[in-house]
Amino acid sequence: MTSVRSALCVLLLAAAGRAQQTPPAETIGKLSQSAEQQLATSIDELNRLREQVAAEKLPLAQELTASEEQVVKLRKDHDDAQRLVDSGNLEIATLKAEMKARQDELDYVANLLDEYARTFESTVNVSELQYCGDSVTAAKAATENTTLTRTERFTPQLAFVDGSLKRLFDVLGGMRFPGEGVDEQGTVEQGQFAIIGPVALFRAATTGMAGLVVPQTGSSKPLIRPLEGSLQAGLGTLVESGEGLLPLDPSRGGALRALVQKTNLWHIFEKGGPIMWPLLVASILSMGTVLERVIFLLRERRRRDAKALDQLFAEVERGDIEAAVRTSKGTNDYVVRTLGYALEHKHKSLSSALVYAEAQELKRFNRGIAVLDTVITLAPLLGLLATVTGMMGSFSLIGGDLGAPGAITGGIAEALIGTAFGLGIAITSLIPFNILNTKAEQARHEIDSAAAQLELLVHPQNTTVVTMAPVGRGGQLVGAGS
Repeated sequence: MTSVRSALCVLLLAAAGRAQQTPPAETIGKLSQSAEQQLATSIDELNRLREQVAAEKLPLAQELTASEEQVVKLRKDHDDAQRLVDSGNLEIATLKAEMKARQDELDYVANLLDEYARTFESTVNVSELQYCGDSVTAAKAATENTTLTRTERFTPQLAFVDGSLKRLFDVLGGMRFPGEGVDEQGTVEQGQFAIIGPVALFRAATTGMAGLVVPQTGSSKPLIRPLEGSLQAGLGTLVESGEGLLPLDPSRGGALRALVQKTNLWHIFEKGGPIMWPLLVASILSMGTVLERVIFLLRERRRRDAKALDQLFAEVERGDIEAAVRTSKGTNDYVVRTLGYALEHKHKSLSSALVYAEAQELKRFNRGIAVLDTVITLAPLLGLLATVTGMMGSFSLIGGDLGAPGAITGGIAEALIGTAFGLGIAITSLIPFNILNTKAEQARHEIDSAAAQLELLVHPQNTTVVTMAPVGRGGQLVGAGS
């Protein structure tokens, strides 16, 4: 390629020289011969290059073909691997969905078991917890223990479900089991329970005491309440042997429970302790005062006489004071009566007479308010005293005999009953107390308004007229007034 370029350069130079001057023939021949030689050399070199390219082209083509075949194979392998990955991702998504569904099922079953364990105590008689309470406690503890695995949590719950199913079959037709109950004196008795439908009965092993089972709040030992009269007969035999007479109760046990739990106001009063007597006196004073004040206010309302009040003002305006006094004495209206008393003694001091008469009338309206105020203050304090004495009785038992829960709850009941009665008396007395104060204030306002009007009529305002006189000596004004 270099020779070809050289030959072309020589030819160009020869052409350029020929264009400038005409060389001799010998020089032209030499240049032509030299150019032909260089051209032949360049052609030979070009042929060698072509042979070399032809010799190297075949291996490169073979290598390229092999590479293309390998690329096609790799692409196929890649497609196969991608299909496997997509299939694996789909299977993984399916497995995750199935795992989530199974997890949701397990959570649902766990929630059902948890709810069943929590509500089981409220669906059975309290006495039954003495023989199945351990499984209930274990199931509830497993629910609240977050360190347990799901399998460890399910084990006590399933055991509890098995026990509840066994209890369901046992209770059909009635069941009996040993346990402990508390009599009305607070003594814990060993004995036998009998569950017959919705009714639970108990019979003490030592004393033979039998009665209806009544739940006690916060205690697994129920209270035993014996029935009265003929209803008590046969209960002990029924619990002991499983055969006997049971009173018919079509209300599914509700009538029997109402029978043993019935109470009245006097029973509550007795349970309240000795503080209930001062509270009773306070309530009687409050009720009597309120009743007397209601009658008083109704009577004073009927005695109001607006016509007499207008007539009195008219007579005072005319200057007929004696007629106004006679009008006031002929009516029971407290406002007119107050004004009449003031007119009758106005020669001393009308204002002082009005103040005195108003005080006498308001004294009648304020009567009994002090009693209600005392009751409102005293009743809660007596209730607080009942709370203290009741809790003192309960705590004294705690320091001694712990086997008498009935006596302990009795002290708490005394405290609560006394407090409730004290607060109730104070609350019911507070409303009429405020009403009476309001009525007394209204009466005072009416008397003050009427008294102010009366003073204006009796002592009208004096007017002063000032006239300007001519200027006198020394530049002073001389005025005349009337």
